[in-house]
Amino acid sequence: MATRRCLAPLRSDAAASRYMSARPAATIARHSRTQPQRNFATPSSNTKSPARVPPVMTSPEYALTSLSPSIGASISSLPLDKPLSSSLISSLRSALLNHNILLFNQDEPLTPSQFLSFASQFGQPIEYPFVTGIPNHPEVIEVSKKATDTGSNFGGVWHSDTTYLPQPPMGTLLQALEIPPFGGGDTMFANQYAAYESLSPALKGILDGLKCIQSSATADTTKTREDRVKDSGKGSGDLEEVHPVVRTHPETGRKALYVNVAHTTRFEGWTEEESRGLLEFLWKMQVRMEFTCRVRWRPGMIAFWDNRCTLHYPLNDYHGYARRMHRITLAGDRPR
Repeated sequence: MATRRCLAPLRSDAAASRYMSARPAATIARHSRTQPQRNFATPSSNTKSPARVPPVMTSPEYALTSLSPSIGASISSLPLDKPLSSSLISSLRSALLNHNILLFNQDEPLTPSQFLSFASQFGQPIEYPFVTGIPNHPEVIEVSKKATDTGSNFGGVWHSDTTYLPQPPMGTLLQALEIPPFGGGDTMFANQYAAYESLSPALKGILDGLKCIQSSATADTTKTREDRVKDSGKGSGDLEEVHPVVRTHPETGRKALYVNVAHTTRFEGWTEEESRGLLEFLWKMQVRMEFTCRVRWRPGMIAFWDNRCTLHYPLNDYHGYARRMHRITLAGDRPR
C-alpha cells in the first residue's frame, strides 16, 4: 500500500514529489492476508474532507503547521518544560481536536518528571495494564527495541491504544529518546473521522447499529508486546470489552470508525467467520493513503494524538539499531 509521509521538518513540495516517486510502497500489517473484498462502500470520491485550519497558523506563543490535508499538525517555538497557561492549554486542545495529532519539536527530551507534568495538563495519566512503568513514574512506560532485537516491535500493527478497556485512553503522548541514526522507526497515523465519512450511506447505516468485541489477546498484538512483558510485565490476564463499531466523539460530536486490526475480533452477536469479510474490508480502507500521515522522529520530539479518532502504526524497519521512547496515556470515557 502506498503511504503518505509527514516529516518534521516538512520537505519542500519538489523534494517531497521526488521522494514519493522513488520510495517503494510500505507493507501494512495483516493486509496481505485479506481476501478479495466485497463492495461494501462507494469509492473515495464520497469522502468529505474534515474542516481544517489554514496550513500555517501563528499565535503569540507558537506556530502551527499542518502536516497533511487529512491529519496532523506540527507545533514549534513552544517550551514544554514549564507549566502552560490555561489559555494556551485550551488553544492546544482545540488544535488537537481539529488535527487529531500534534507534534511538538524540542531540542532536548523532557525528563520523565517534566514529561509527566506536561501530559497532566491535558488529562489524568493512567498506568498501562501489561507493562510496569519506569522507576518512580508508573504512568510512564518505556517503548523500546534493542539493536540486537530482530523480532516484532512494540505495538507494531495498526491500532488504537487499549481499546479492550472499559474506558480506553482519550489520548497518548509519545516522546522520542533514541532513534535509529539513519532513519527508520517512523510512525504512521490515520484519521478515523475521514475513514467513516468515506463510507456509503448504506454501509454507515449498518455499522451505526453494530458493536464489536475488542480483545487484548489477539495473536498479532500479543506478539508485539511479548518482549516488554517478559522484561517488565505485570502479569495481567487477557482483557476483553464490547464497544460500538462507530464512535461518537464526546467533544466534537463527530463519528469515527472504532475498529482496528490489533484488537477487534468480531462483531457482537456474529461469529468470527461471519465477521471476517466486513472487518477485513474496514481494516484495509481505514488506513488508505489519503487518511494518513507519516512522522519521522527526532530525539526530543513529542507526539500527542487523540486516541478516540486516530489509529497509529510504528514501522519496524530498523533492524540492527535501537529505538527508545517514553509513552503516557490519558484517562478517557466509555465509547458511545
